[in-house]
Amino acid sequence: MAGNVKIIPPREKEPTILRVAAYCRVSTDHAEQALSYASQIRNYTDLINDHEGWVLVDVYADEAVSGTKTDKREDFNRMLSDCRKGKIDKVLVKSLSRFSRNTKAHGGAVCRLAQSGKNQ
Repeated sequence: MAGNVKIIPPREKEPTILRVAAYCRVSTDHAEQALSYASQIRNYTDLINDHEGWVLVDVYADEAVSGTKTDKREDFNRMLSDCRKGKIDKVLVKSLSRFSRNTKAHGGAVCRLAQSGKNQ
């Protein structure tokens, strides 16, 4: 009976790759915020590129744009669209206030992202 047993070696598990994006926003074009804006972009790019298993999709960034409304935040809306299309697995953001200053807009965006994840 031992002659009929074929030993199949285990396959190595392929690493899970997460497609990661970052969202940066500053509300004014003052010099100190311009430095923060550039710093956020650089830090996220380095963080994602240095993290094993993560691949950088894009750094979405809106400069000198208020966080209370989403209609004028072009990169924010582009990021949400890319999430809905299944291009992004994870979004990094410095703080919730960078994502949104408006609770209704924040909650709506999170709900839309959660729903798009369920449909993938």
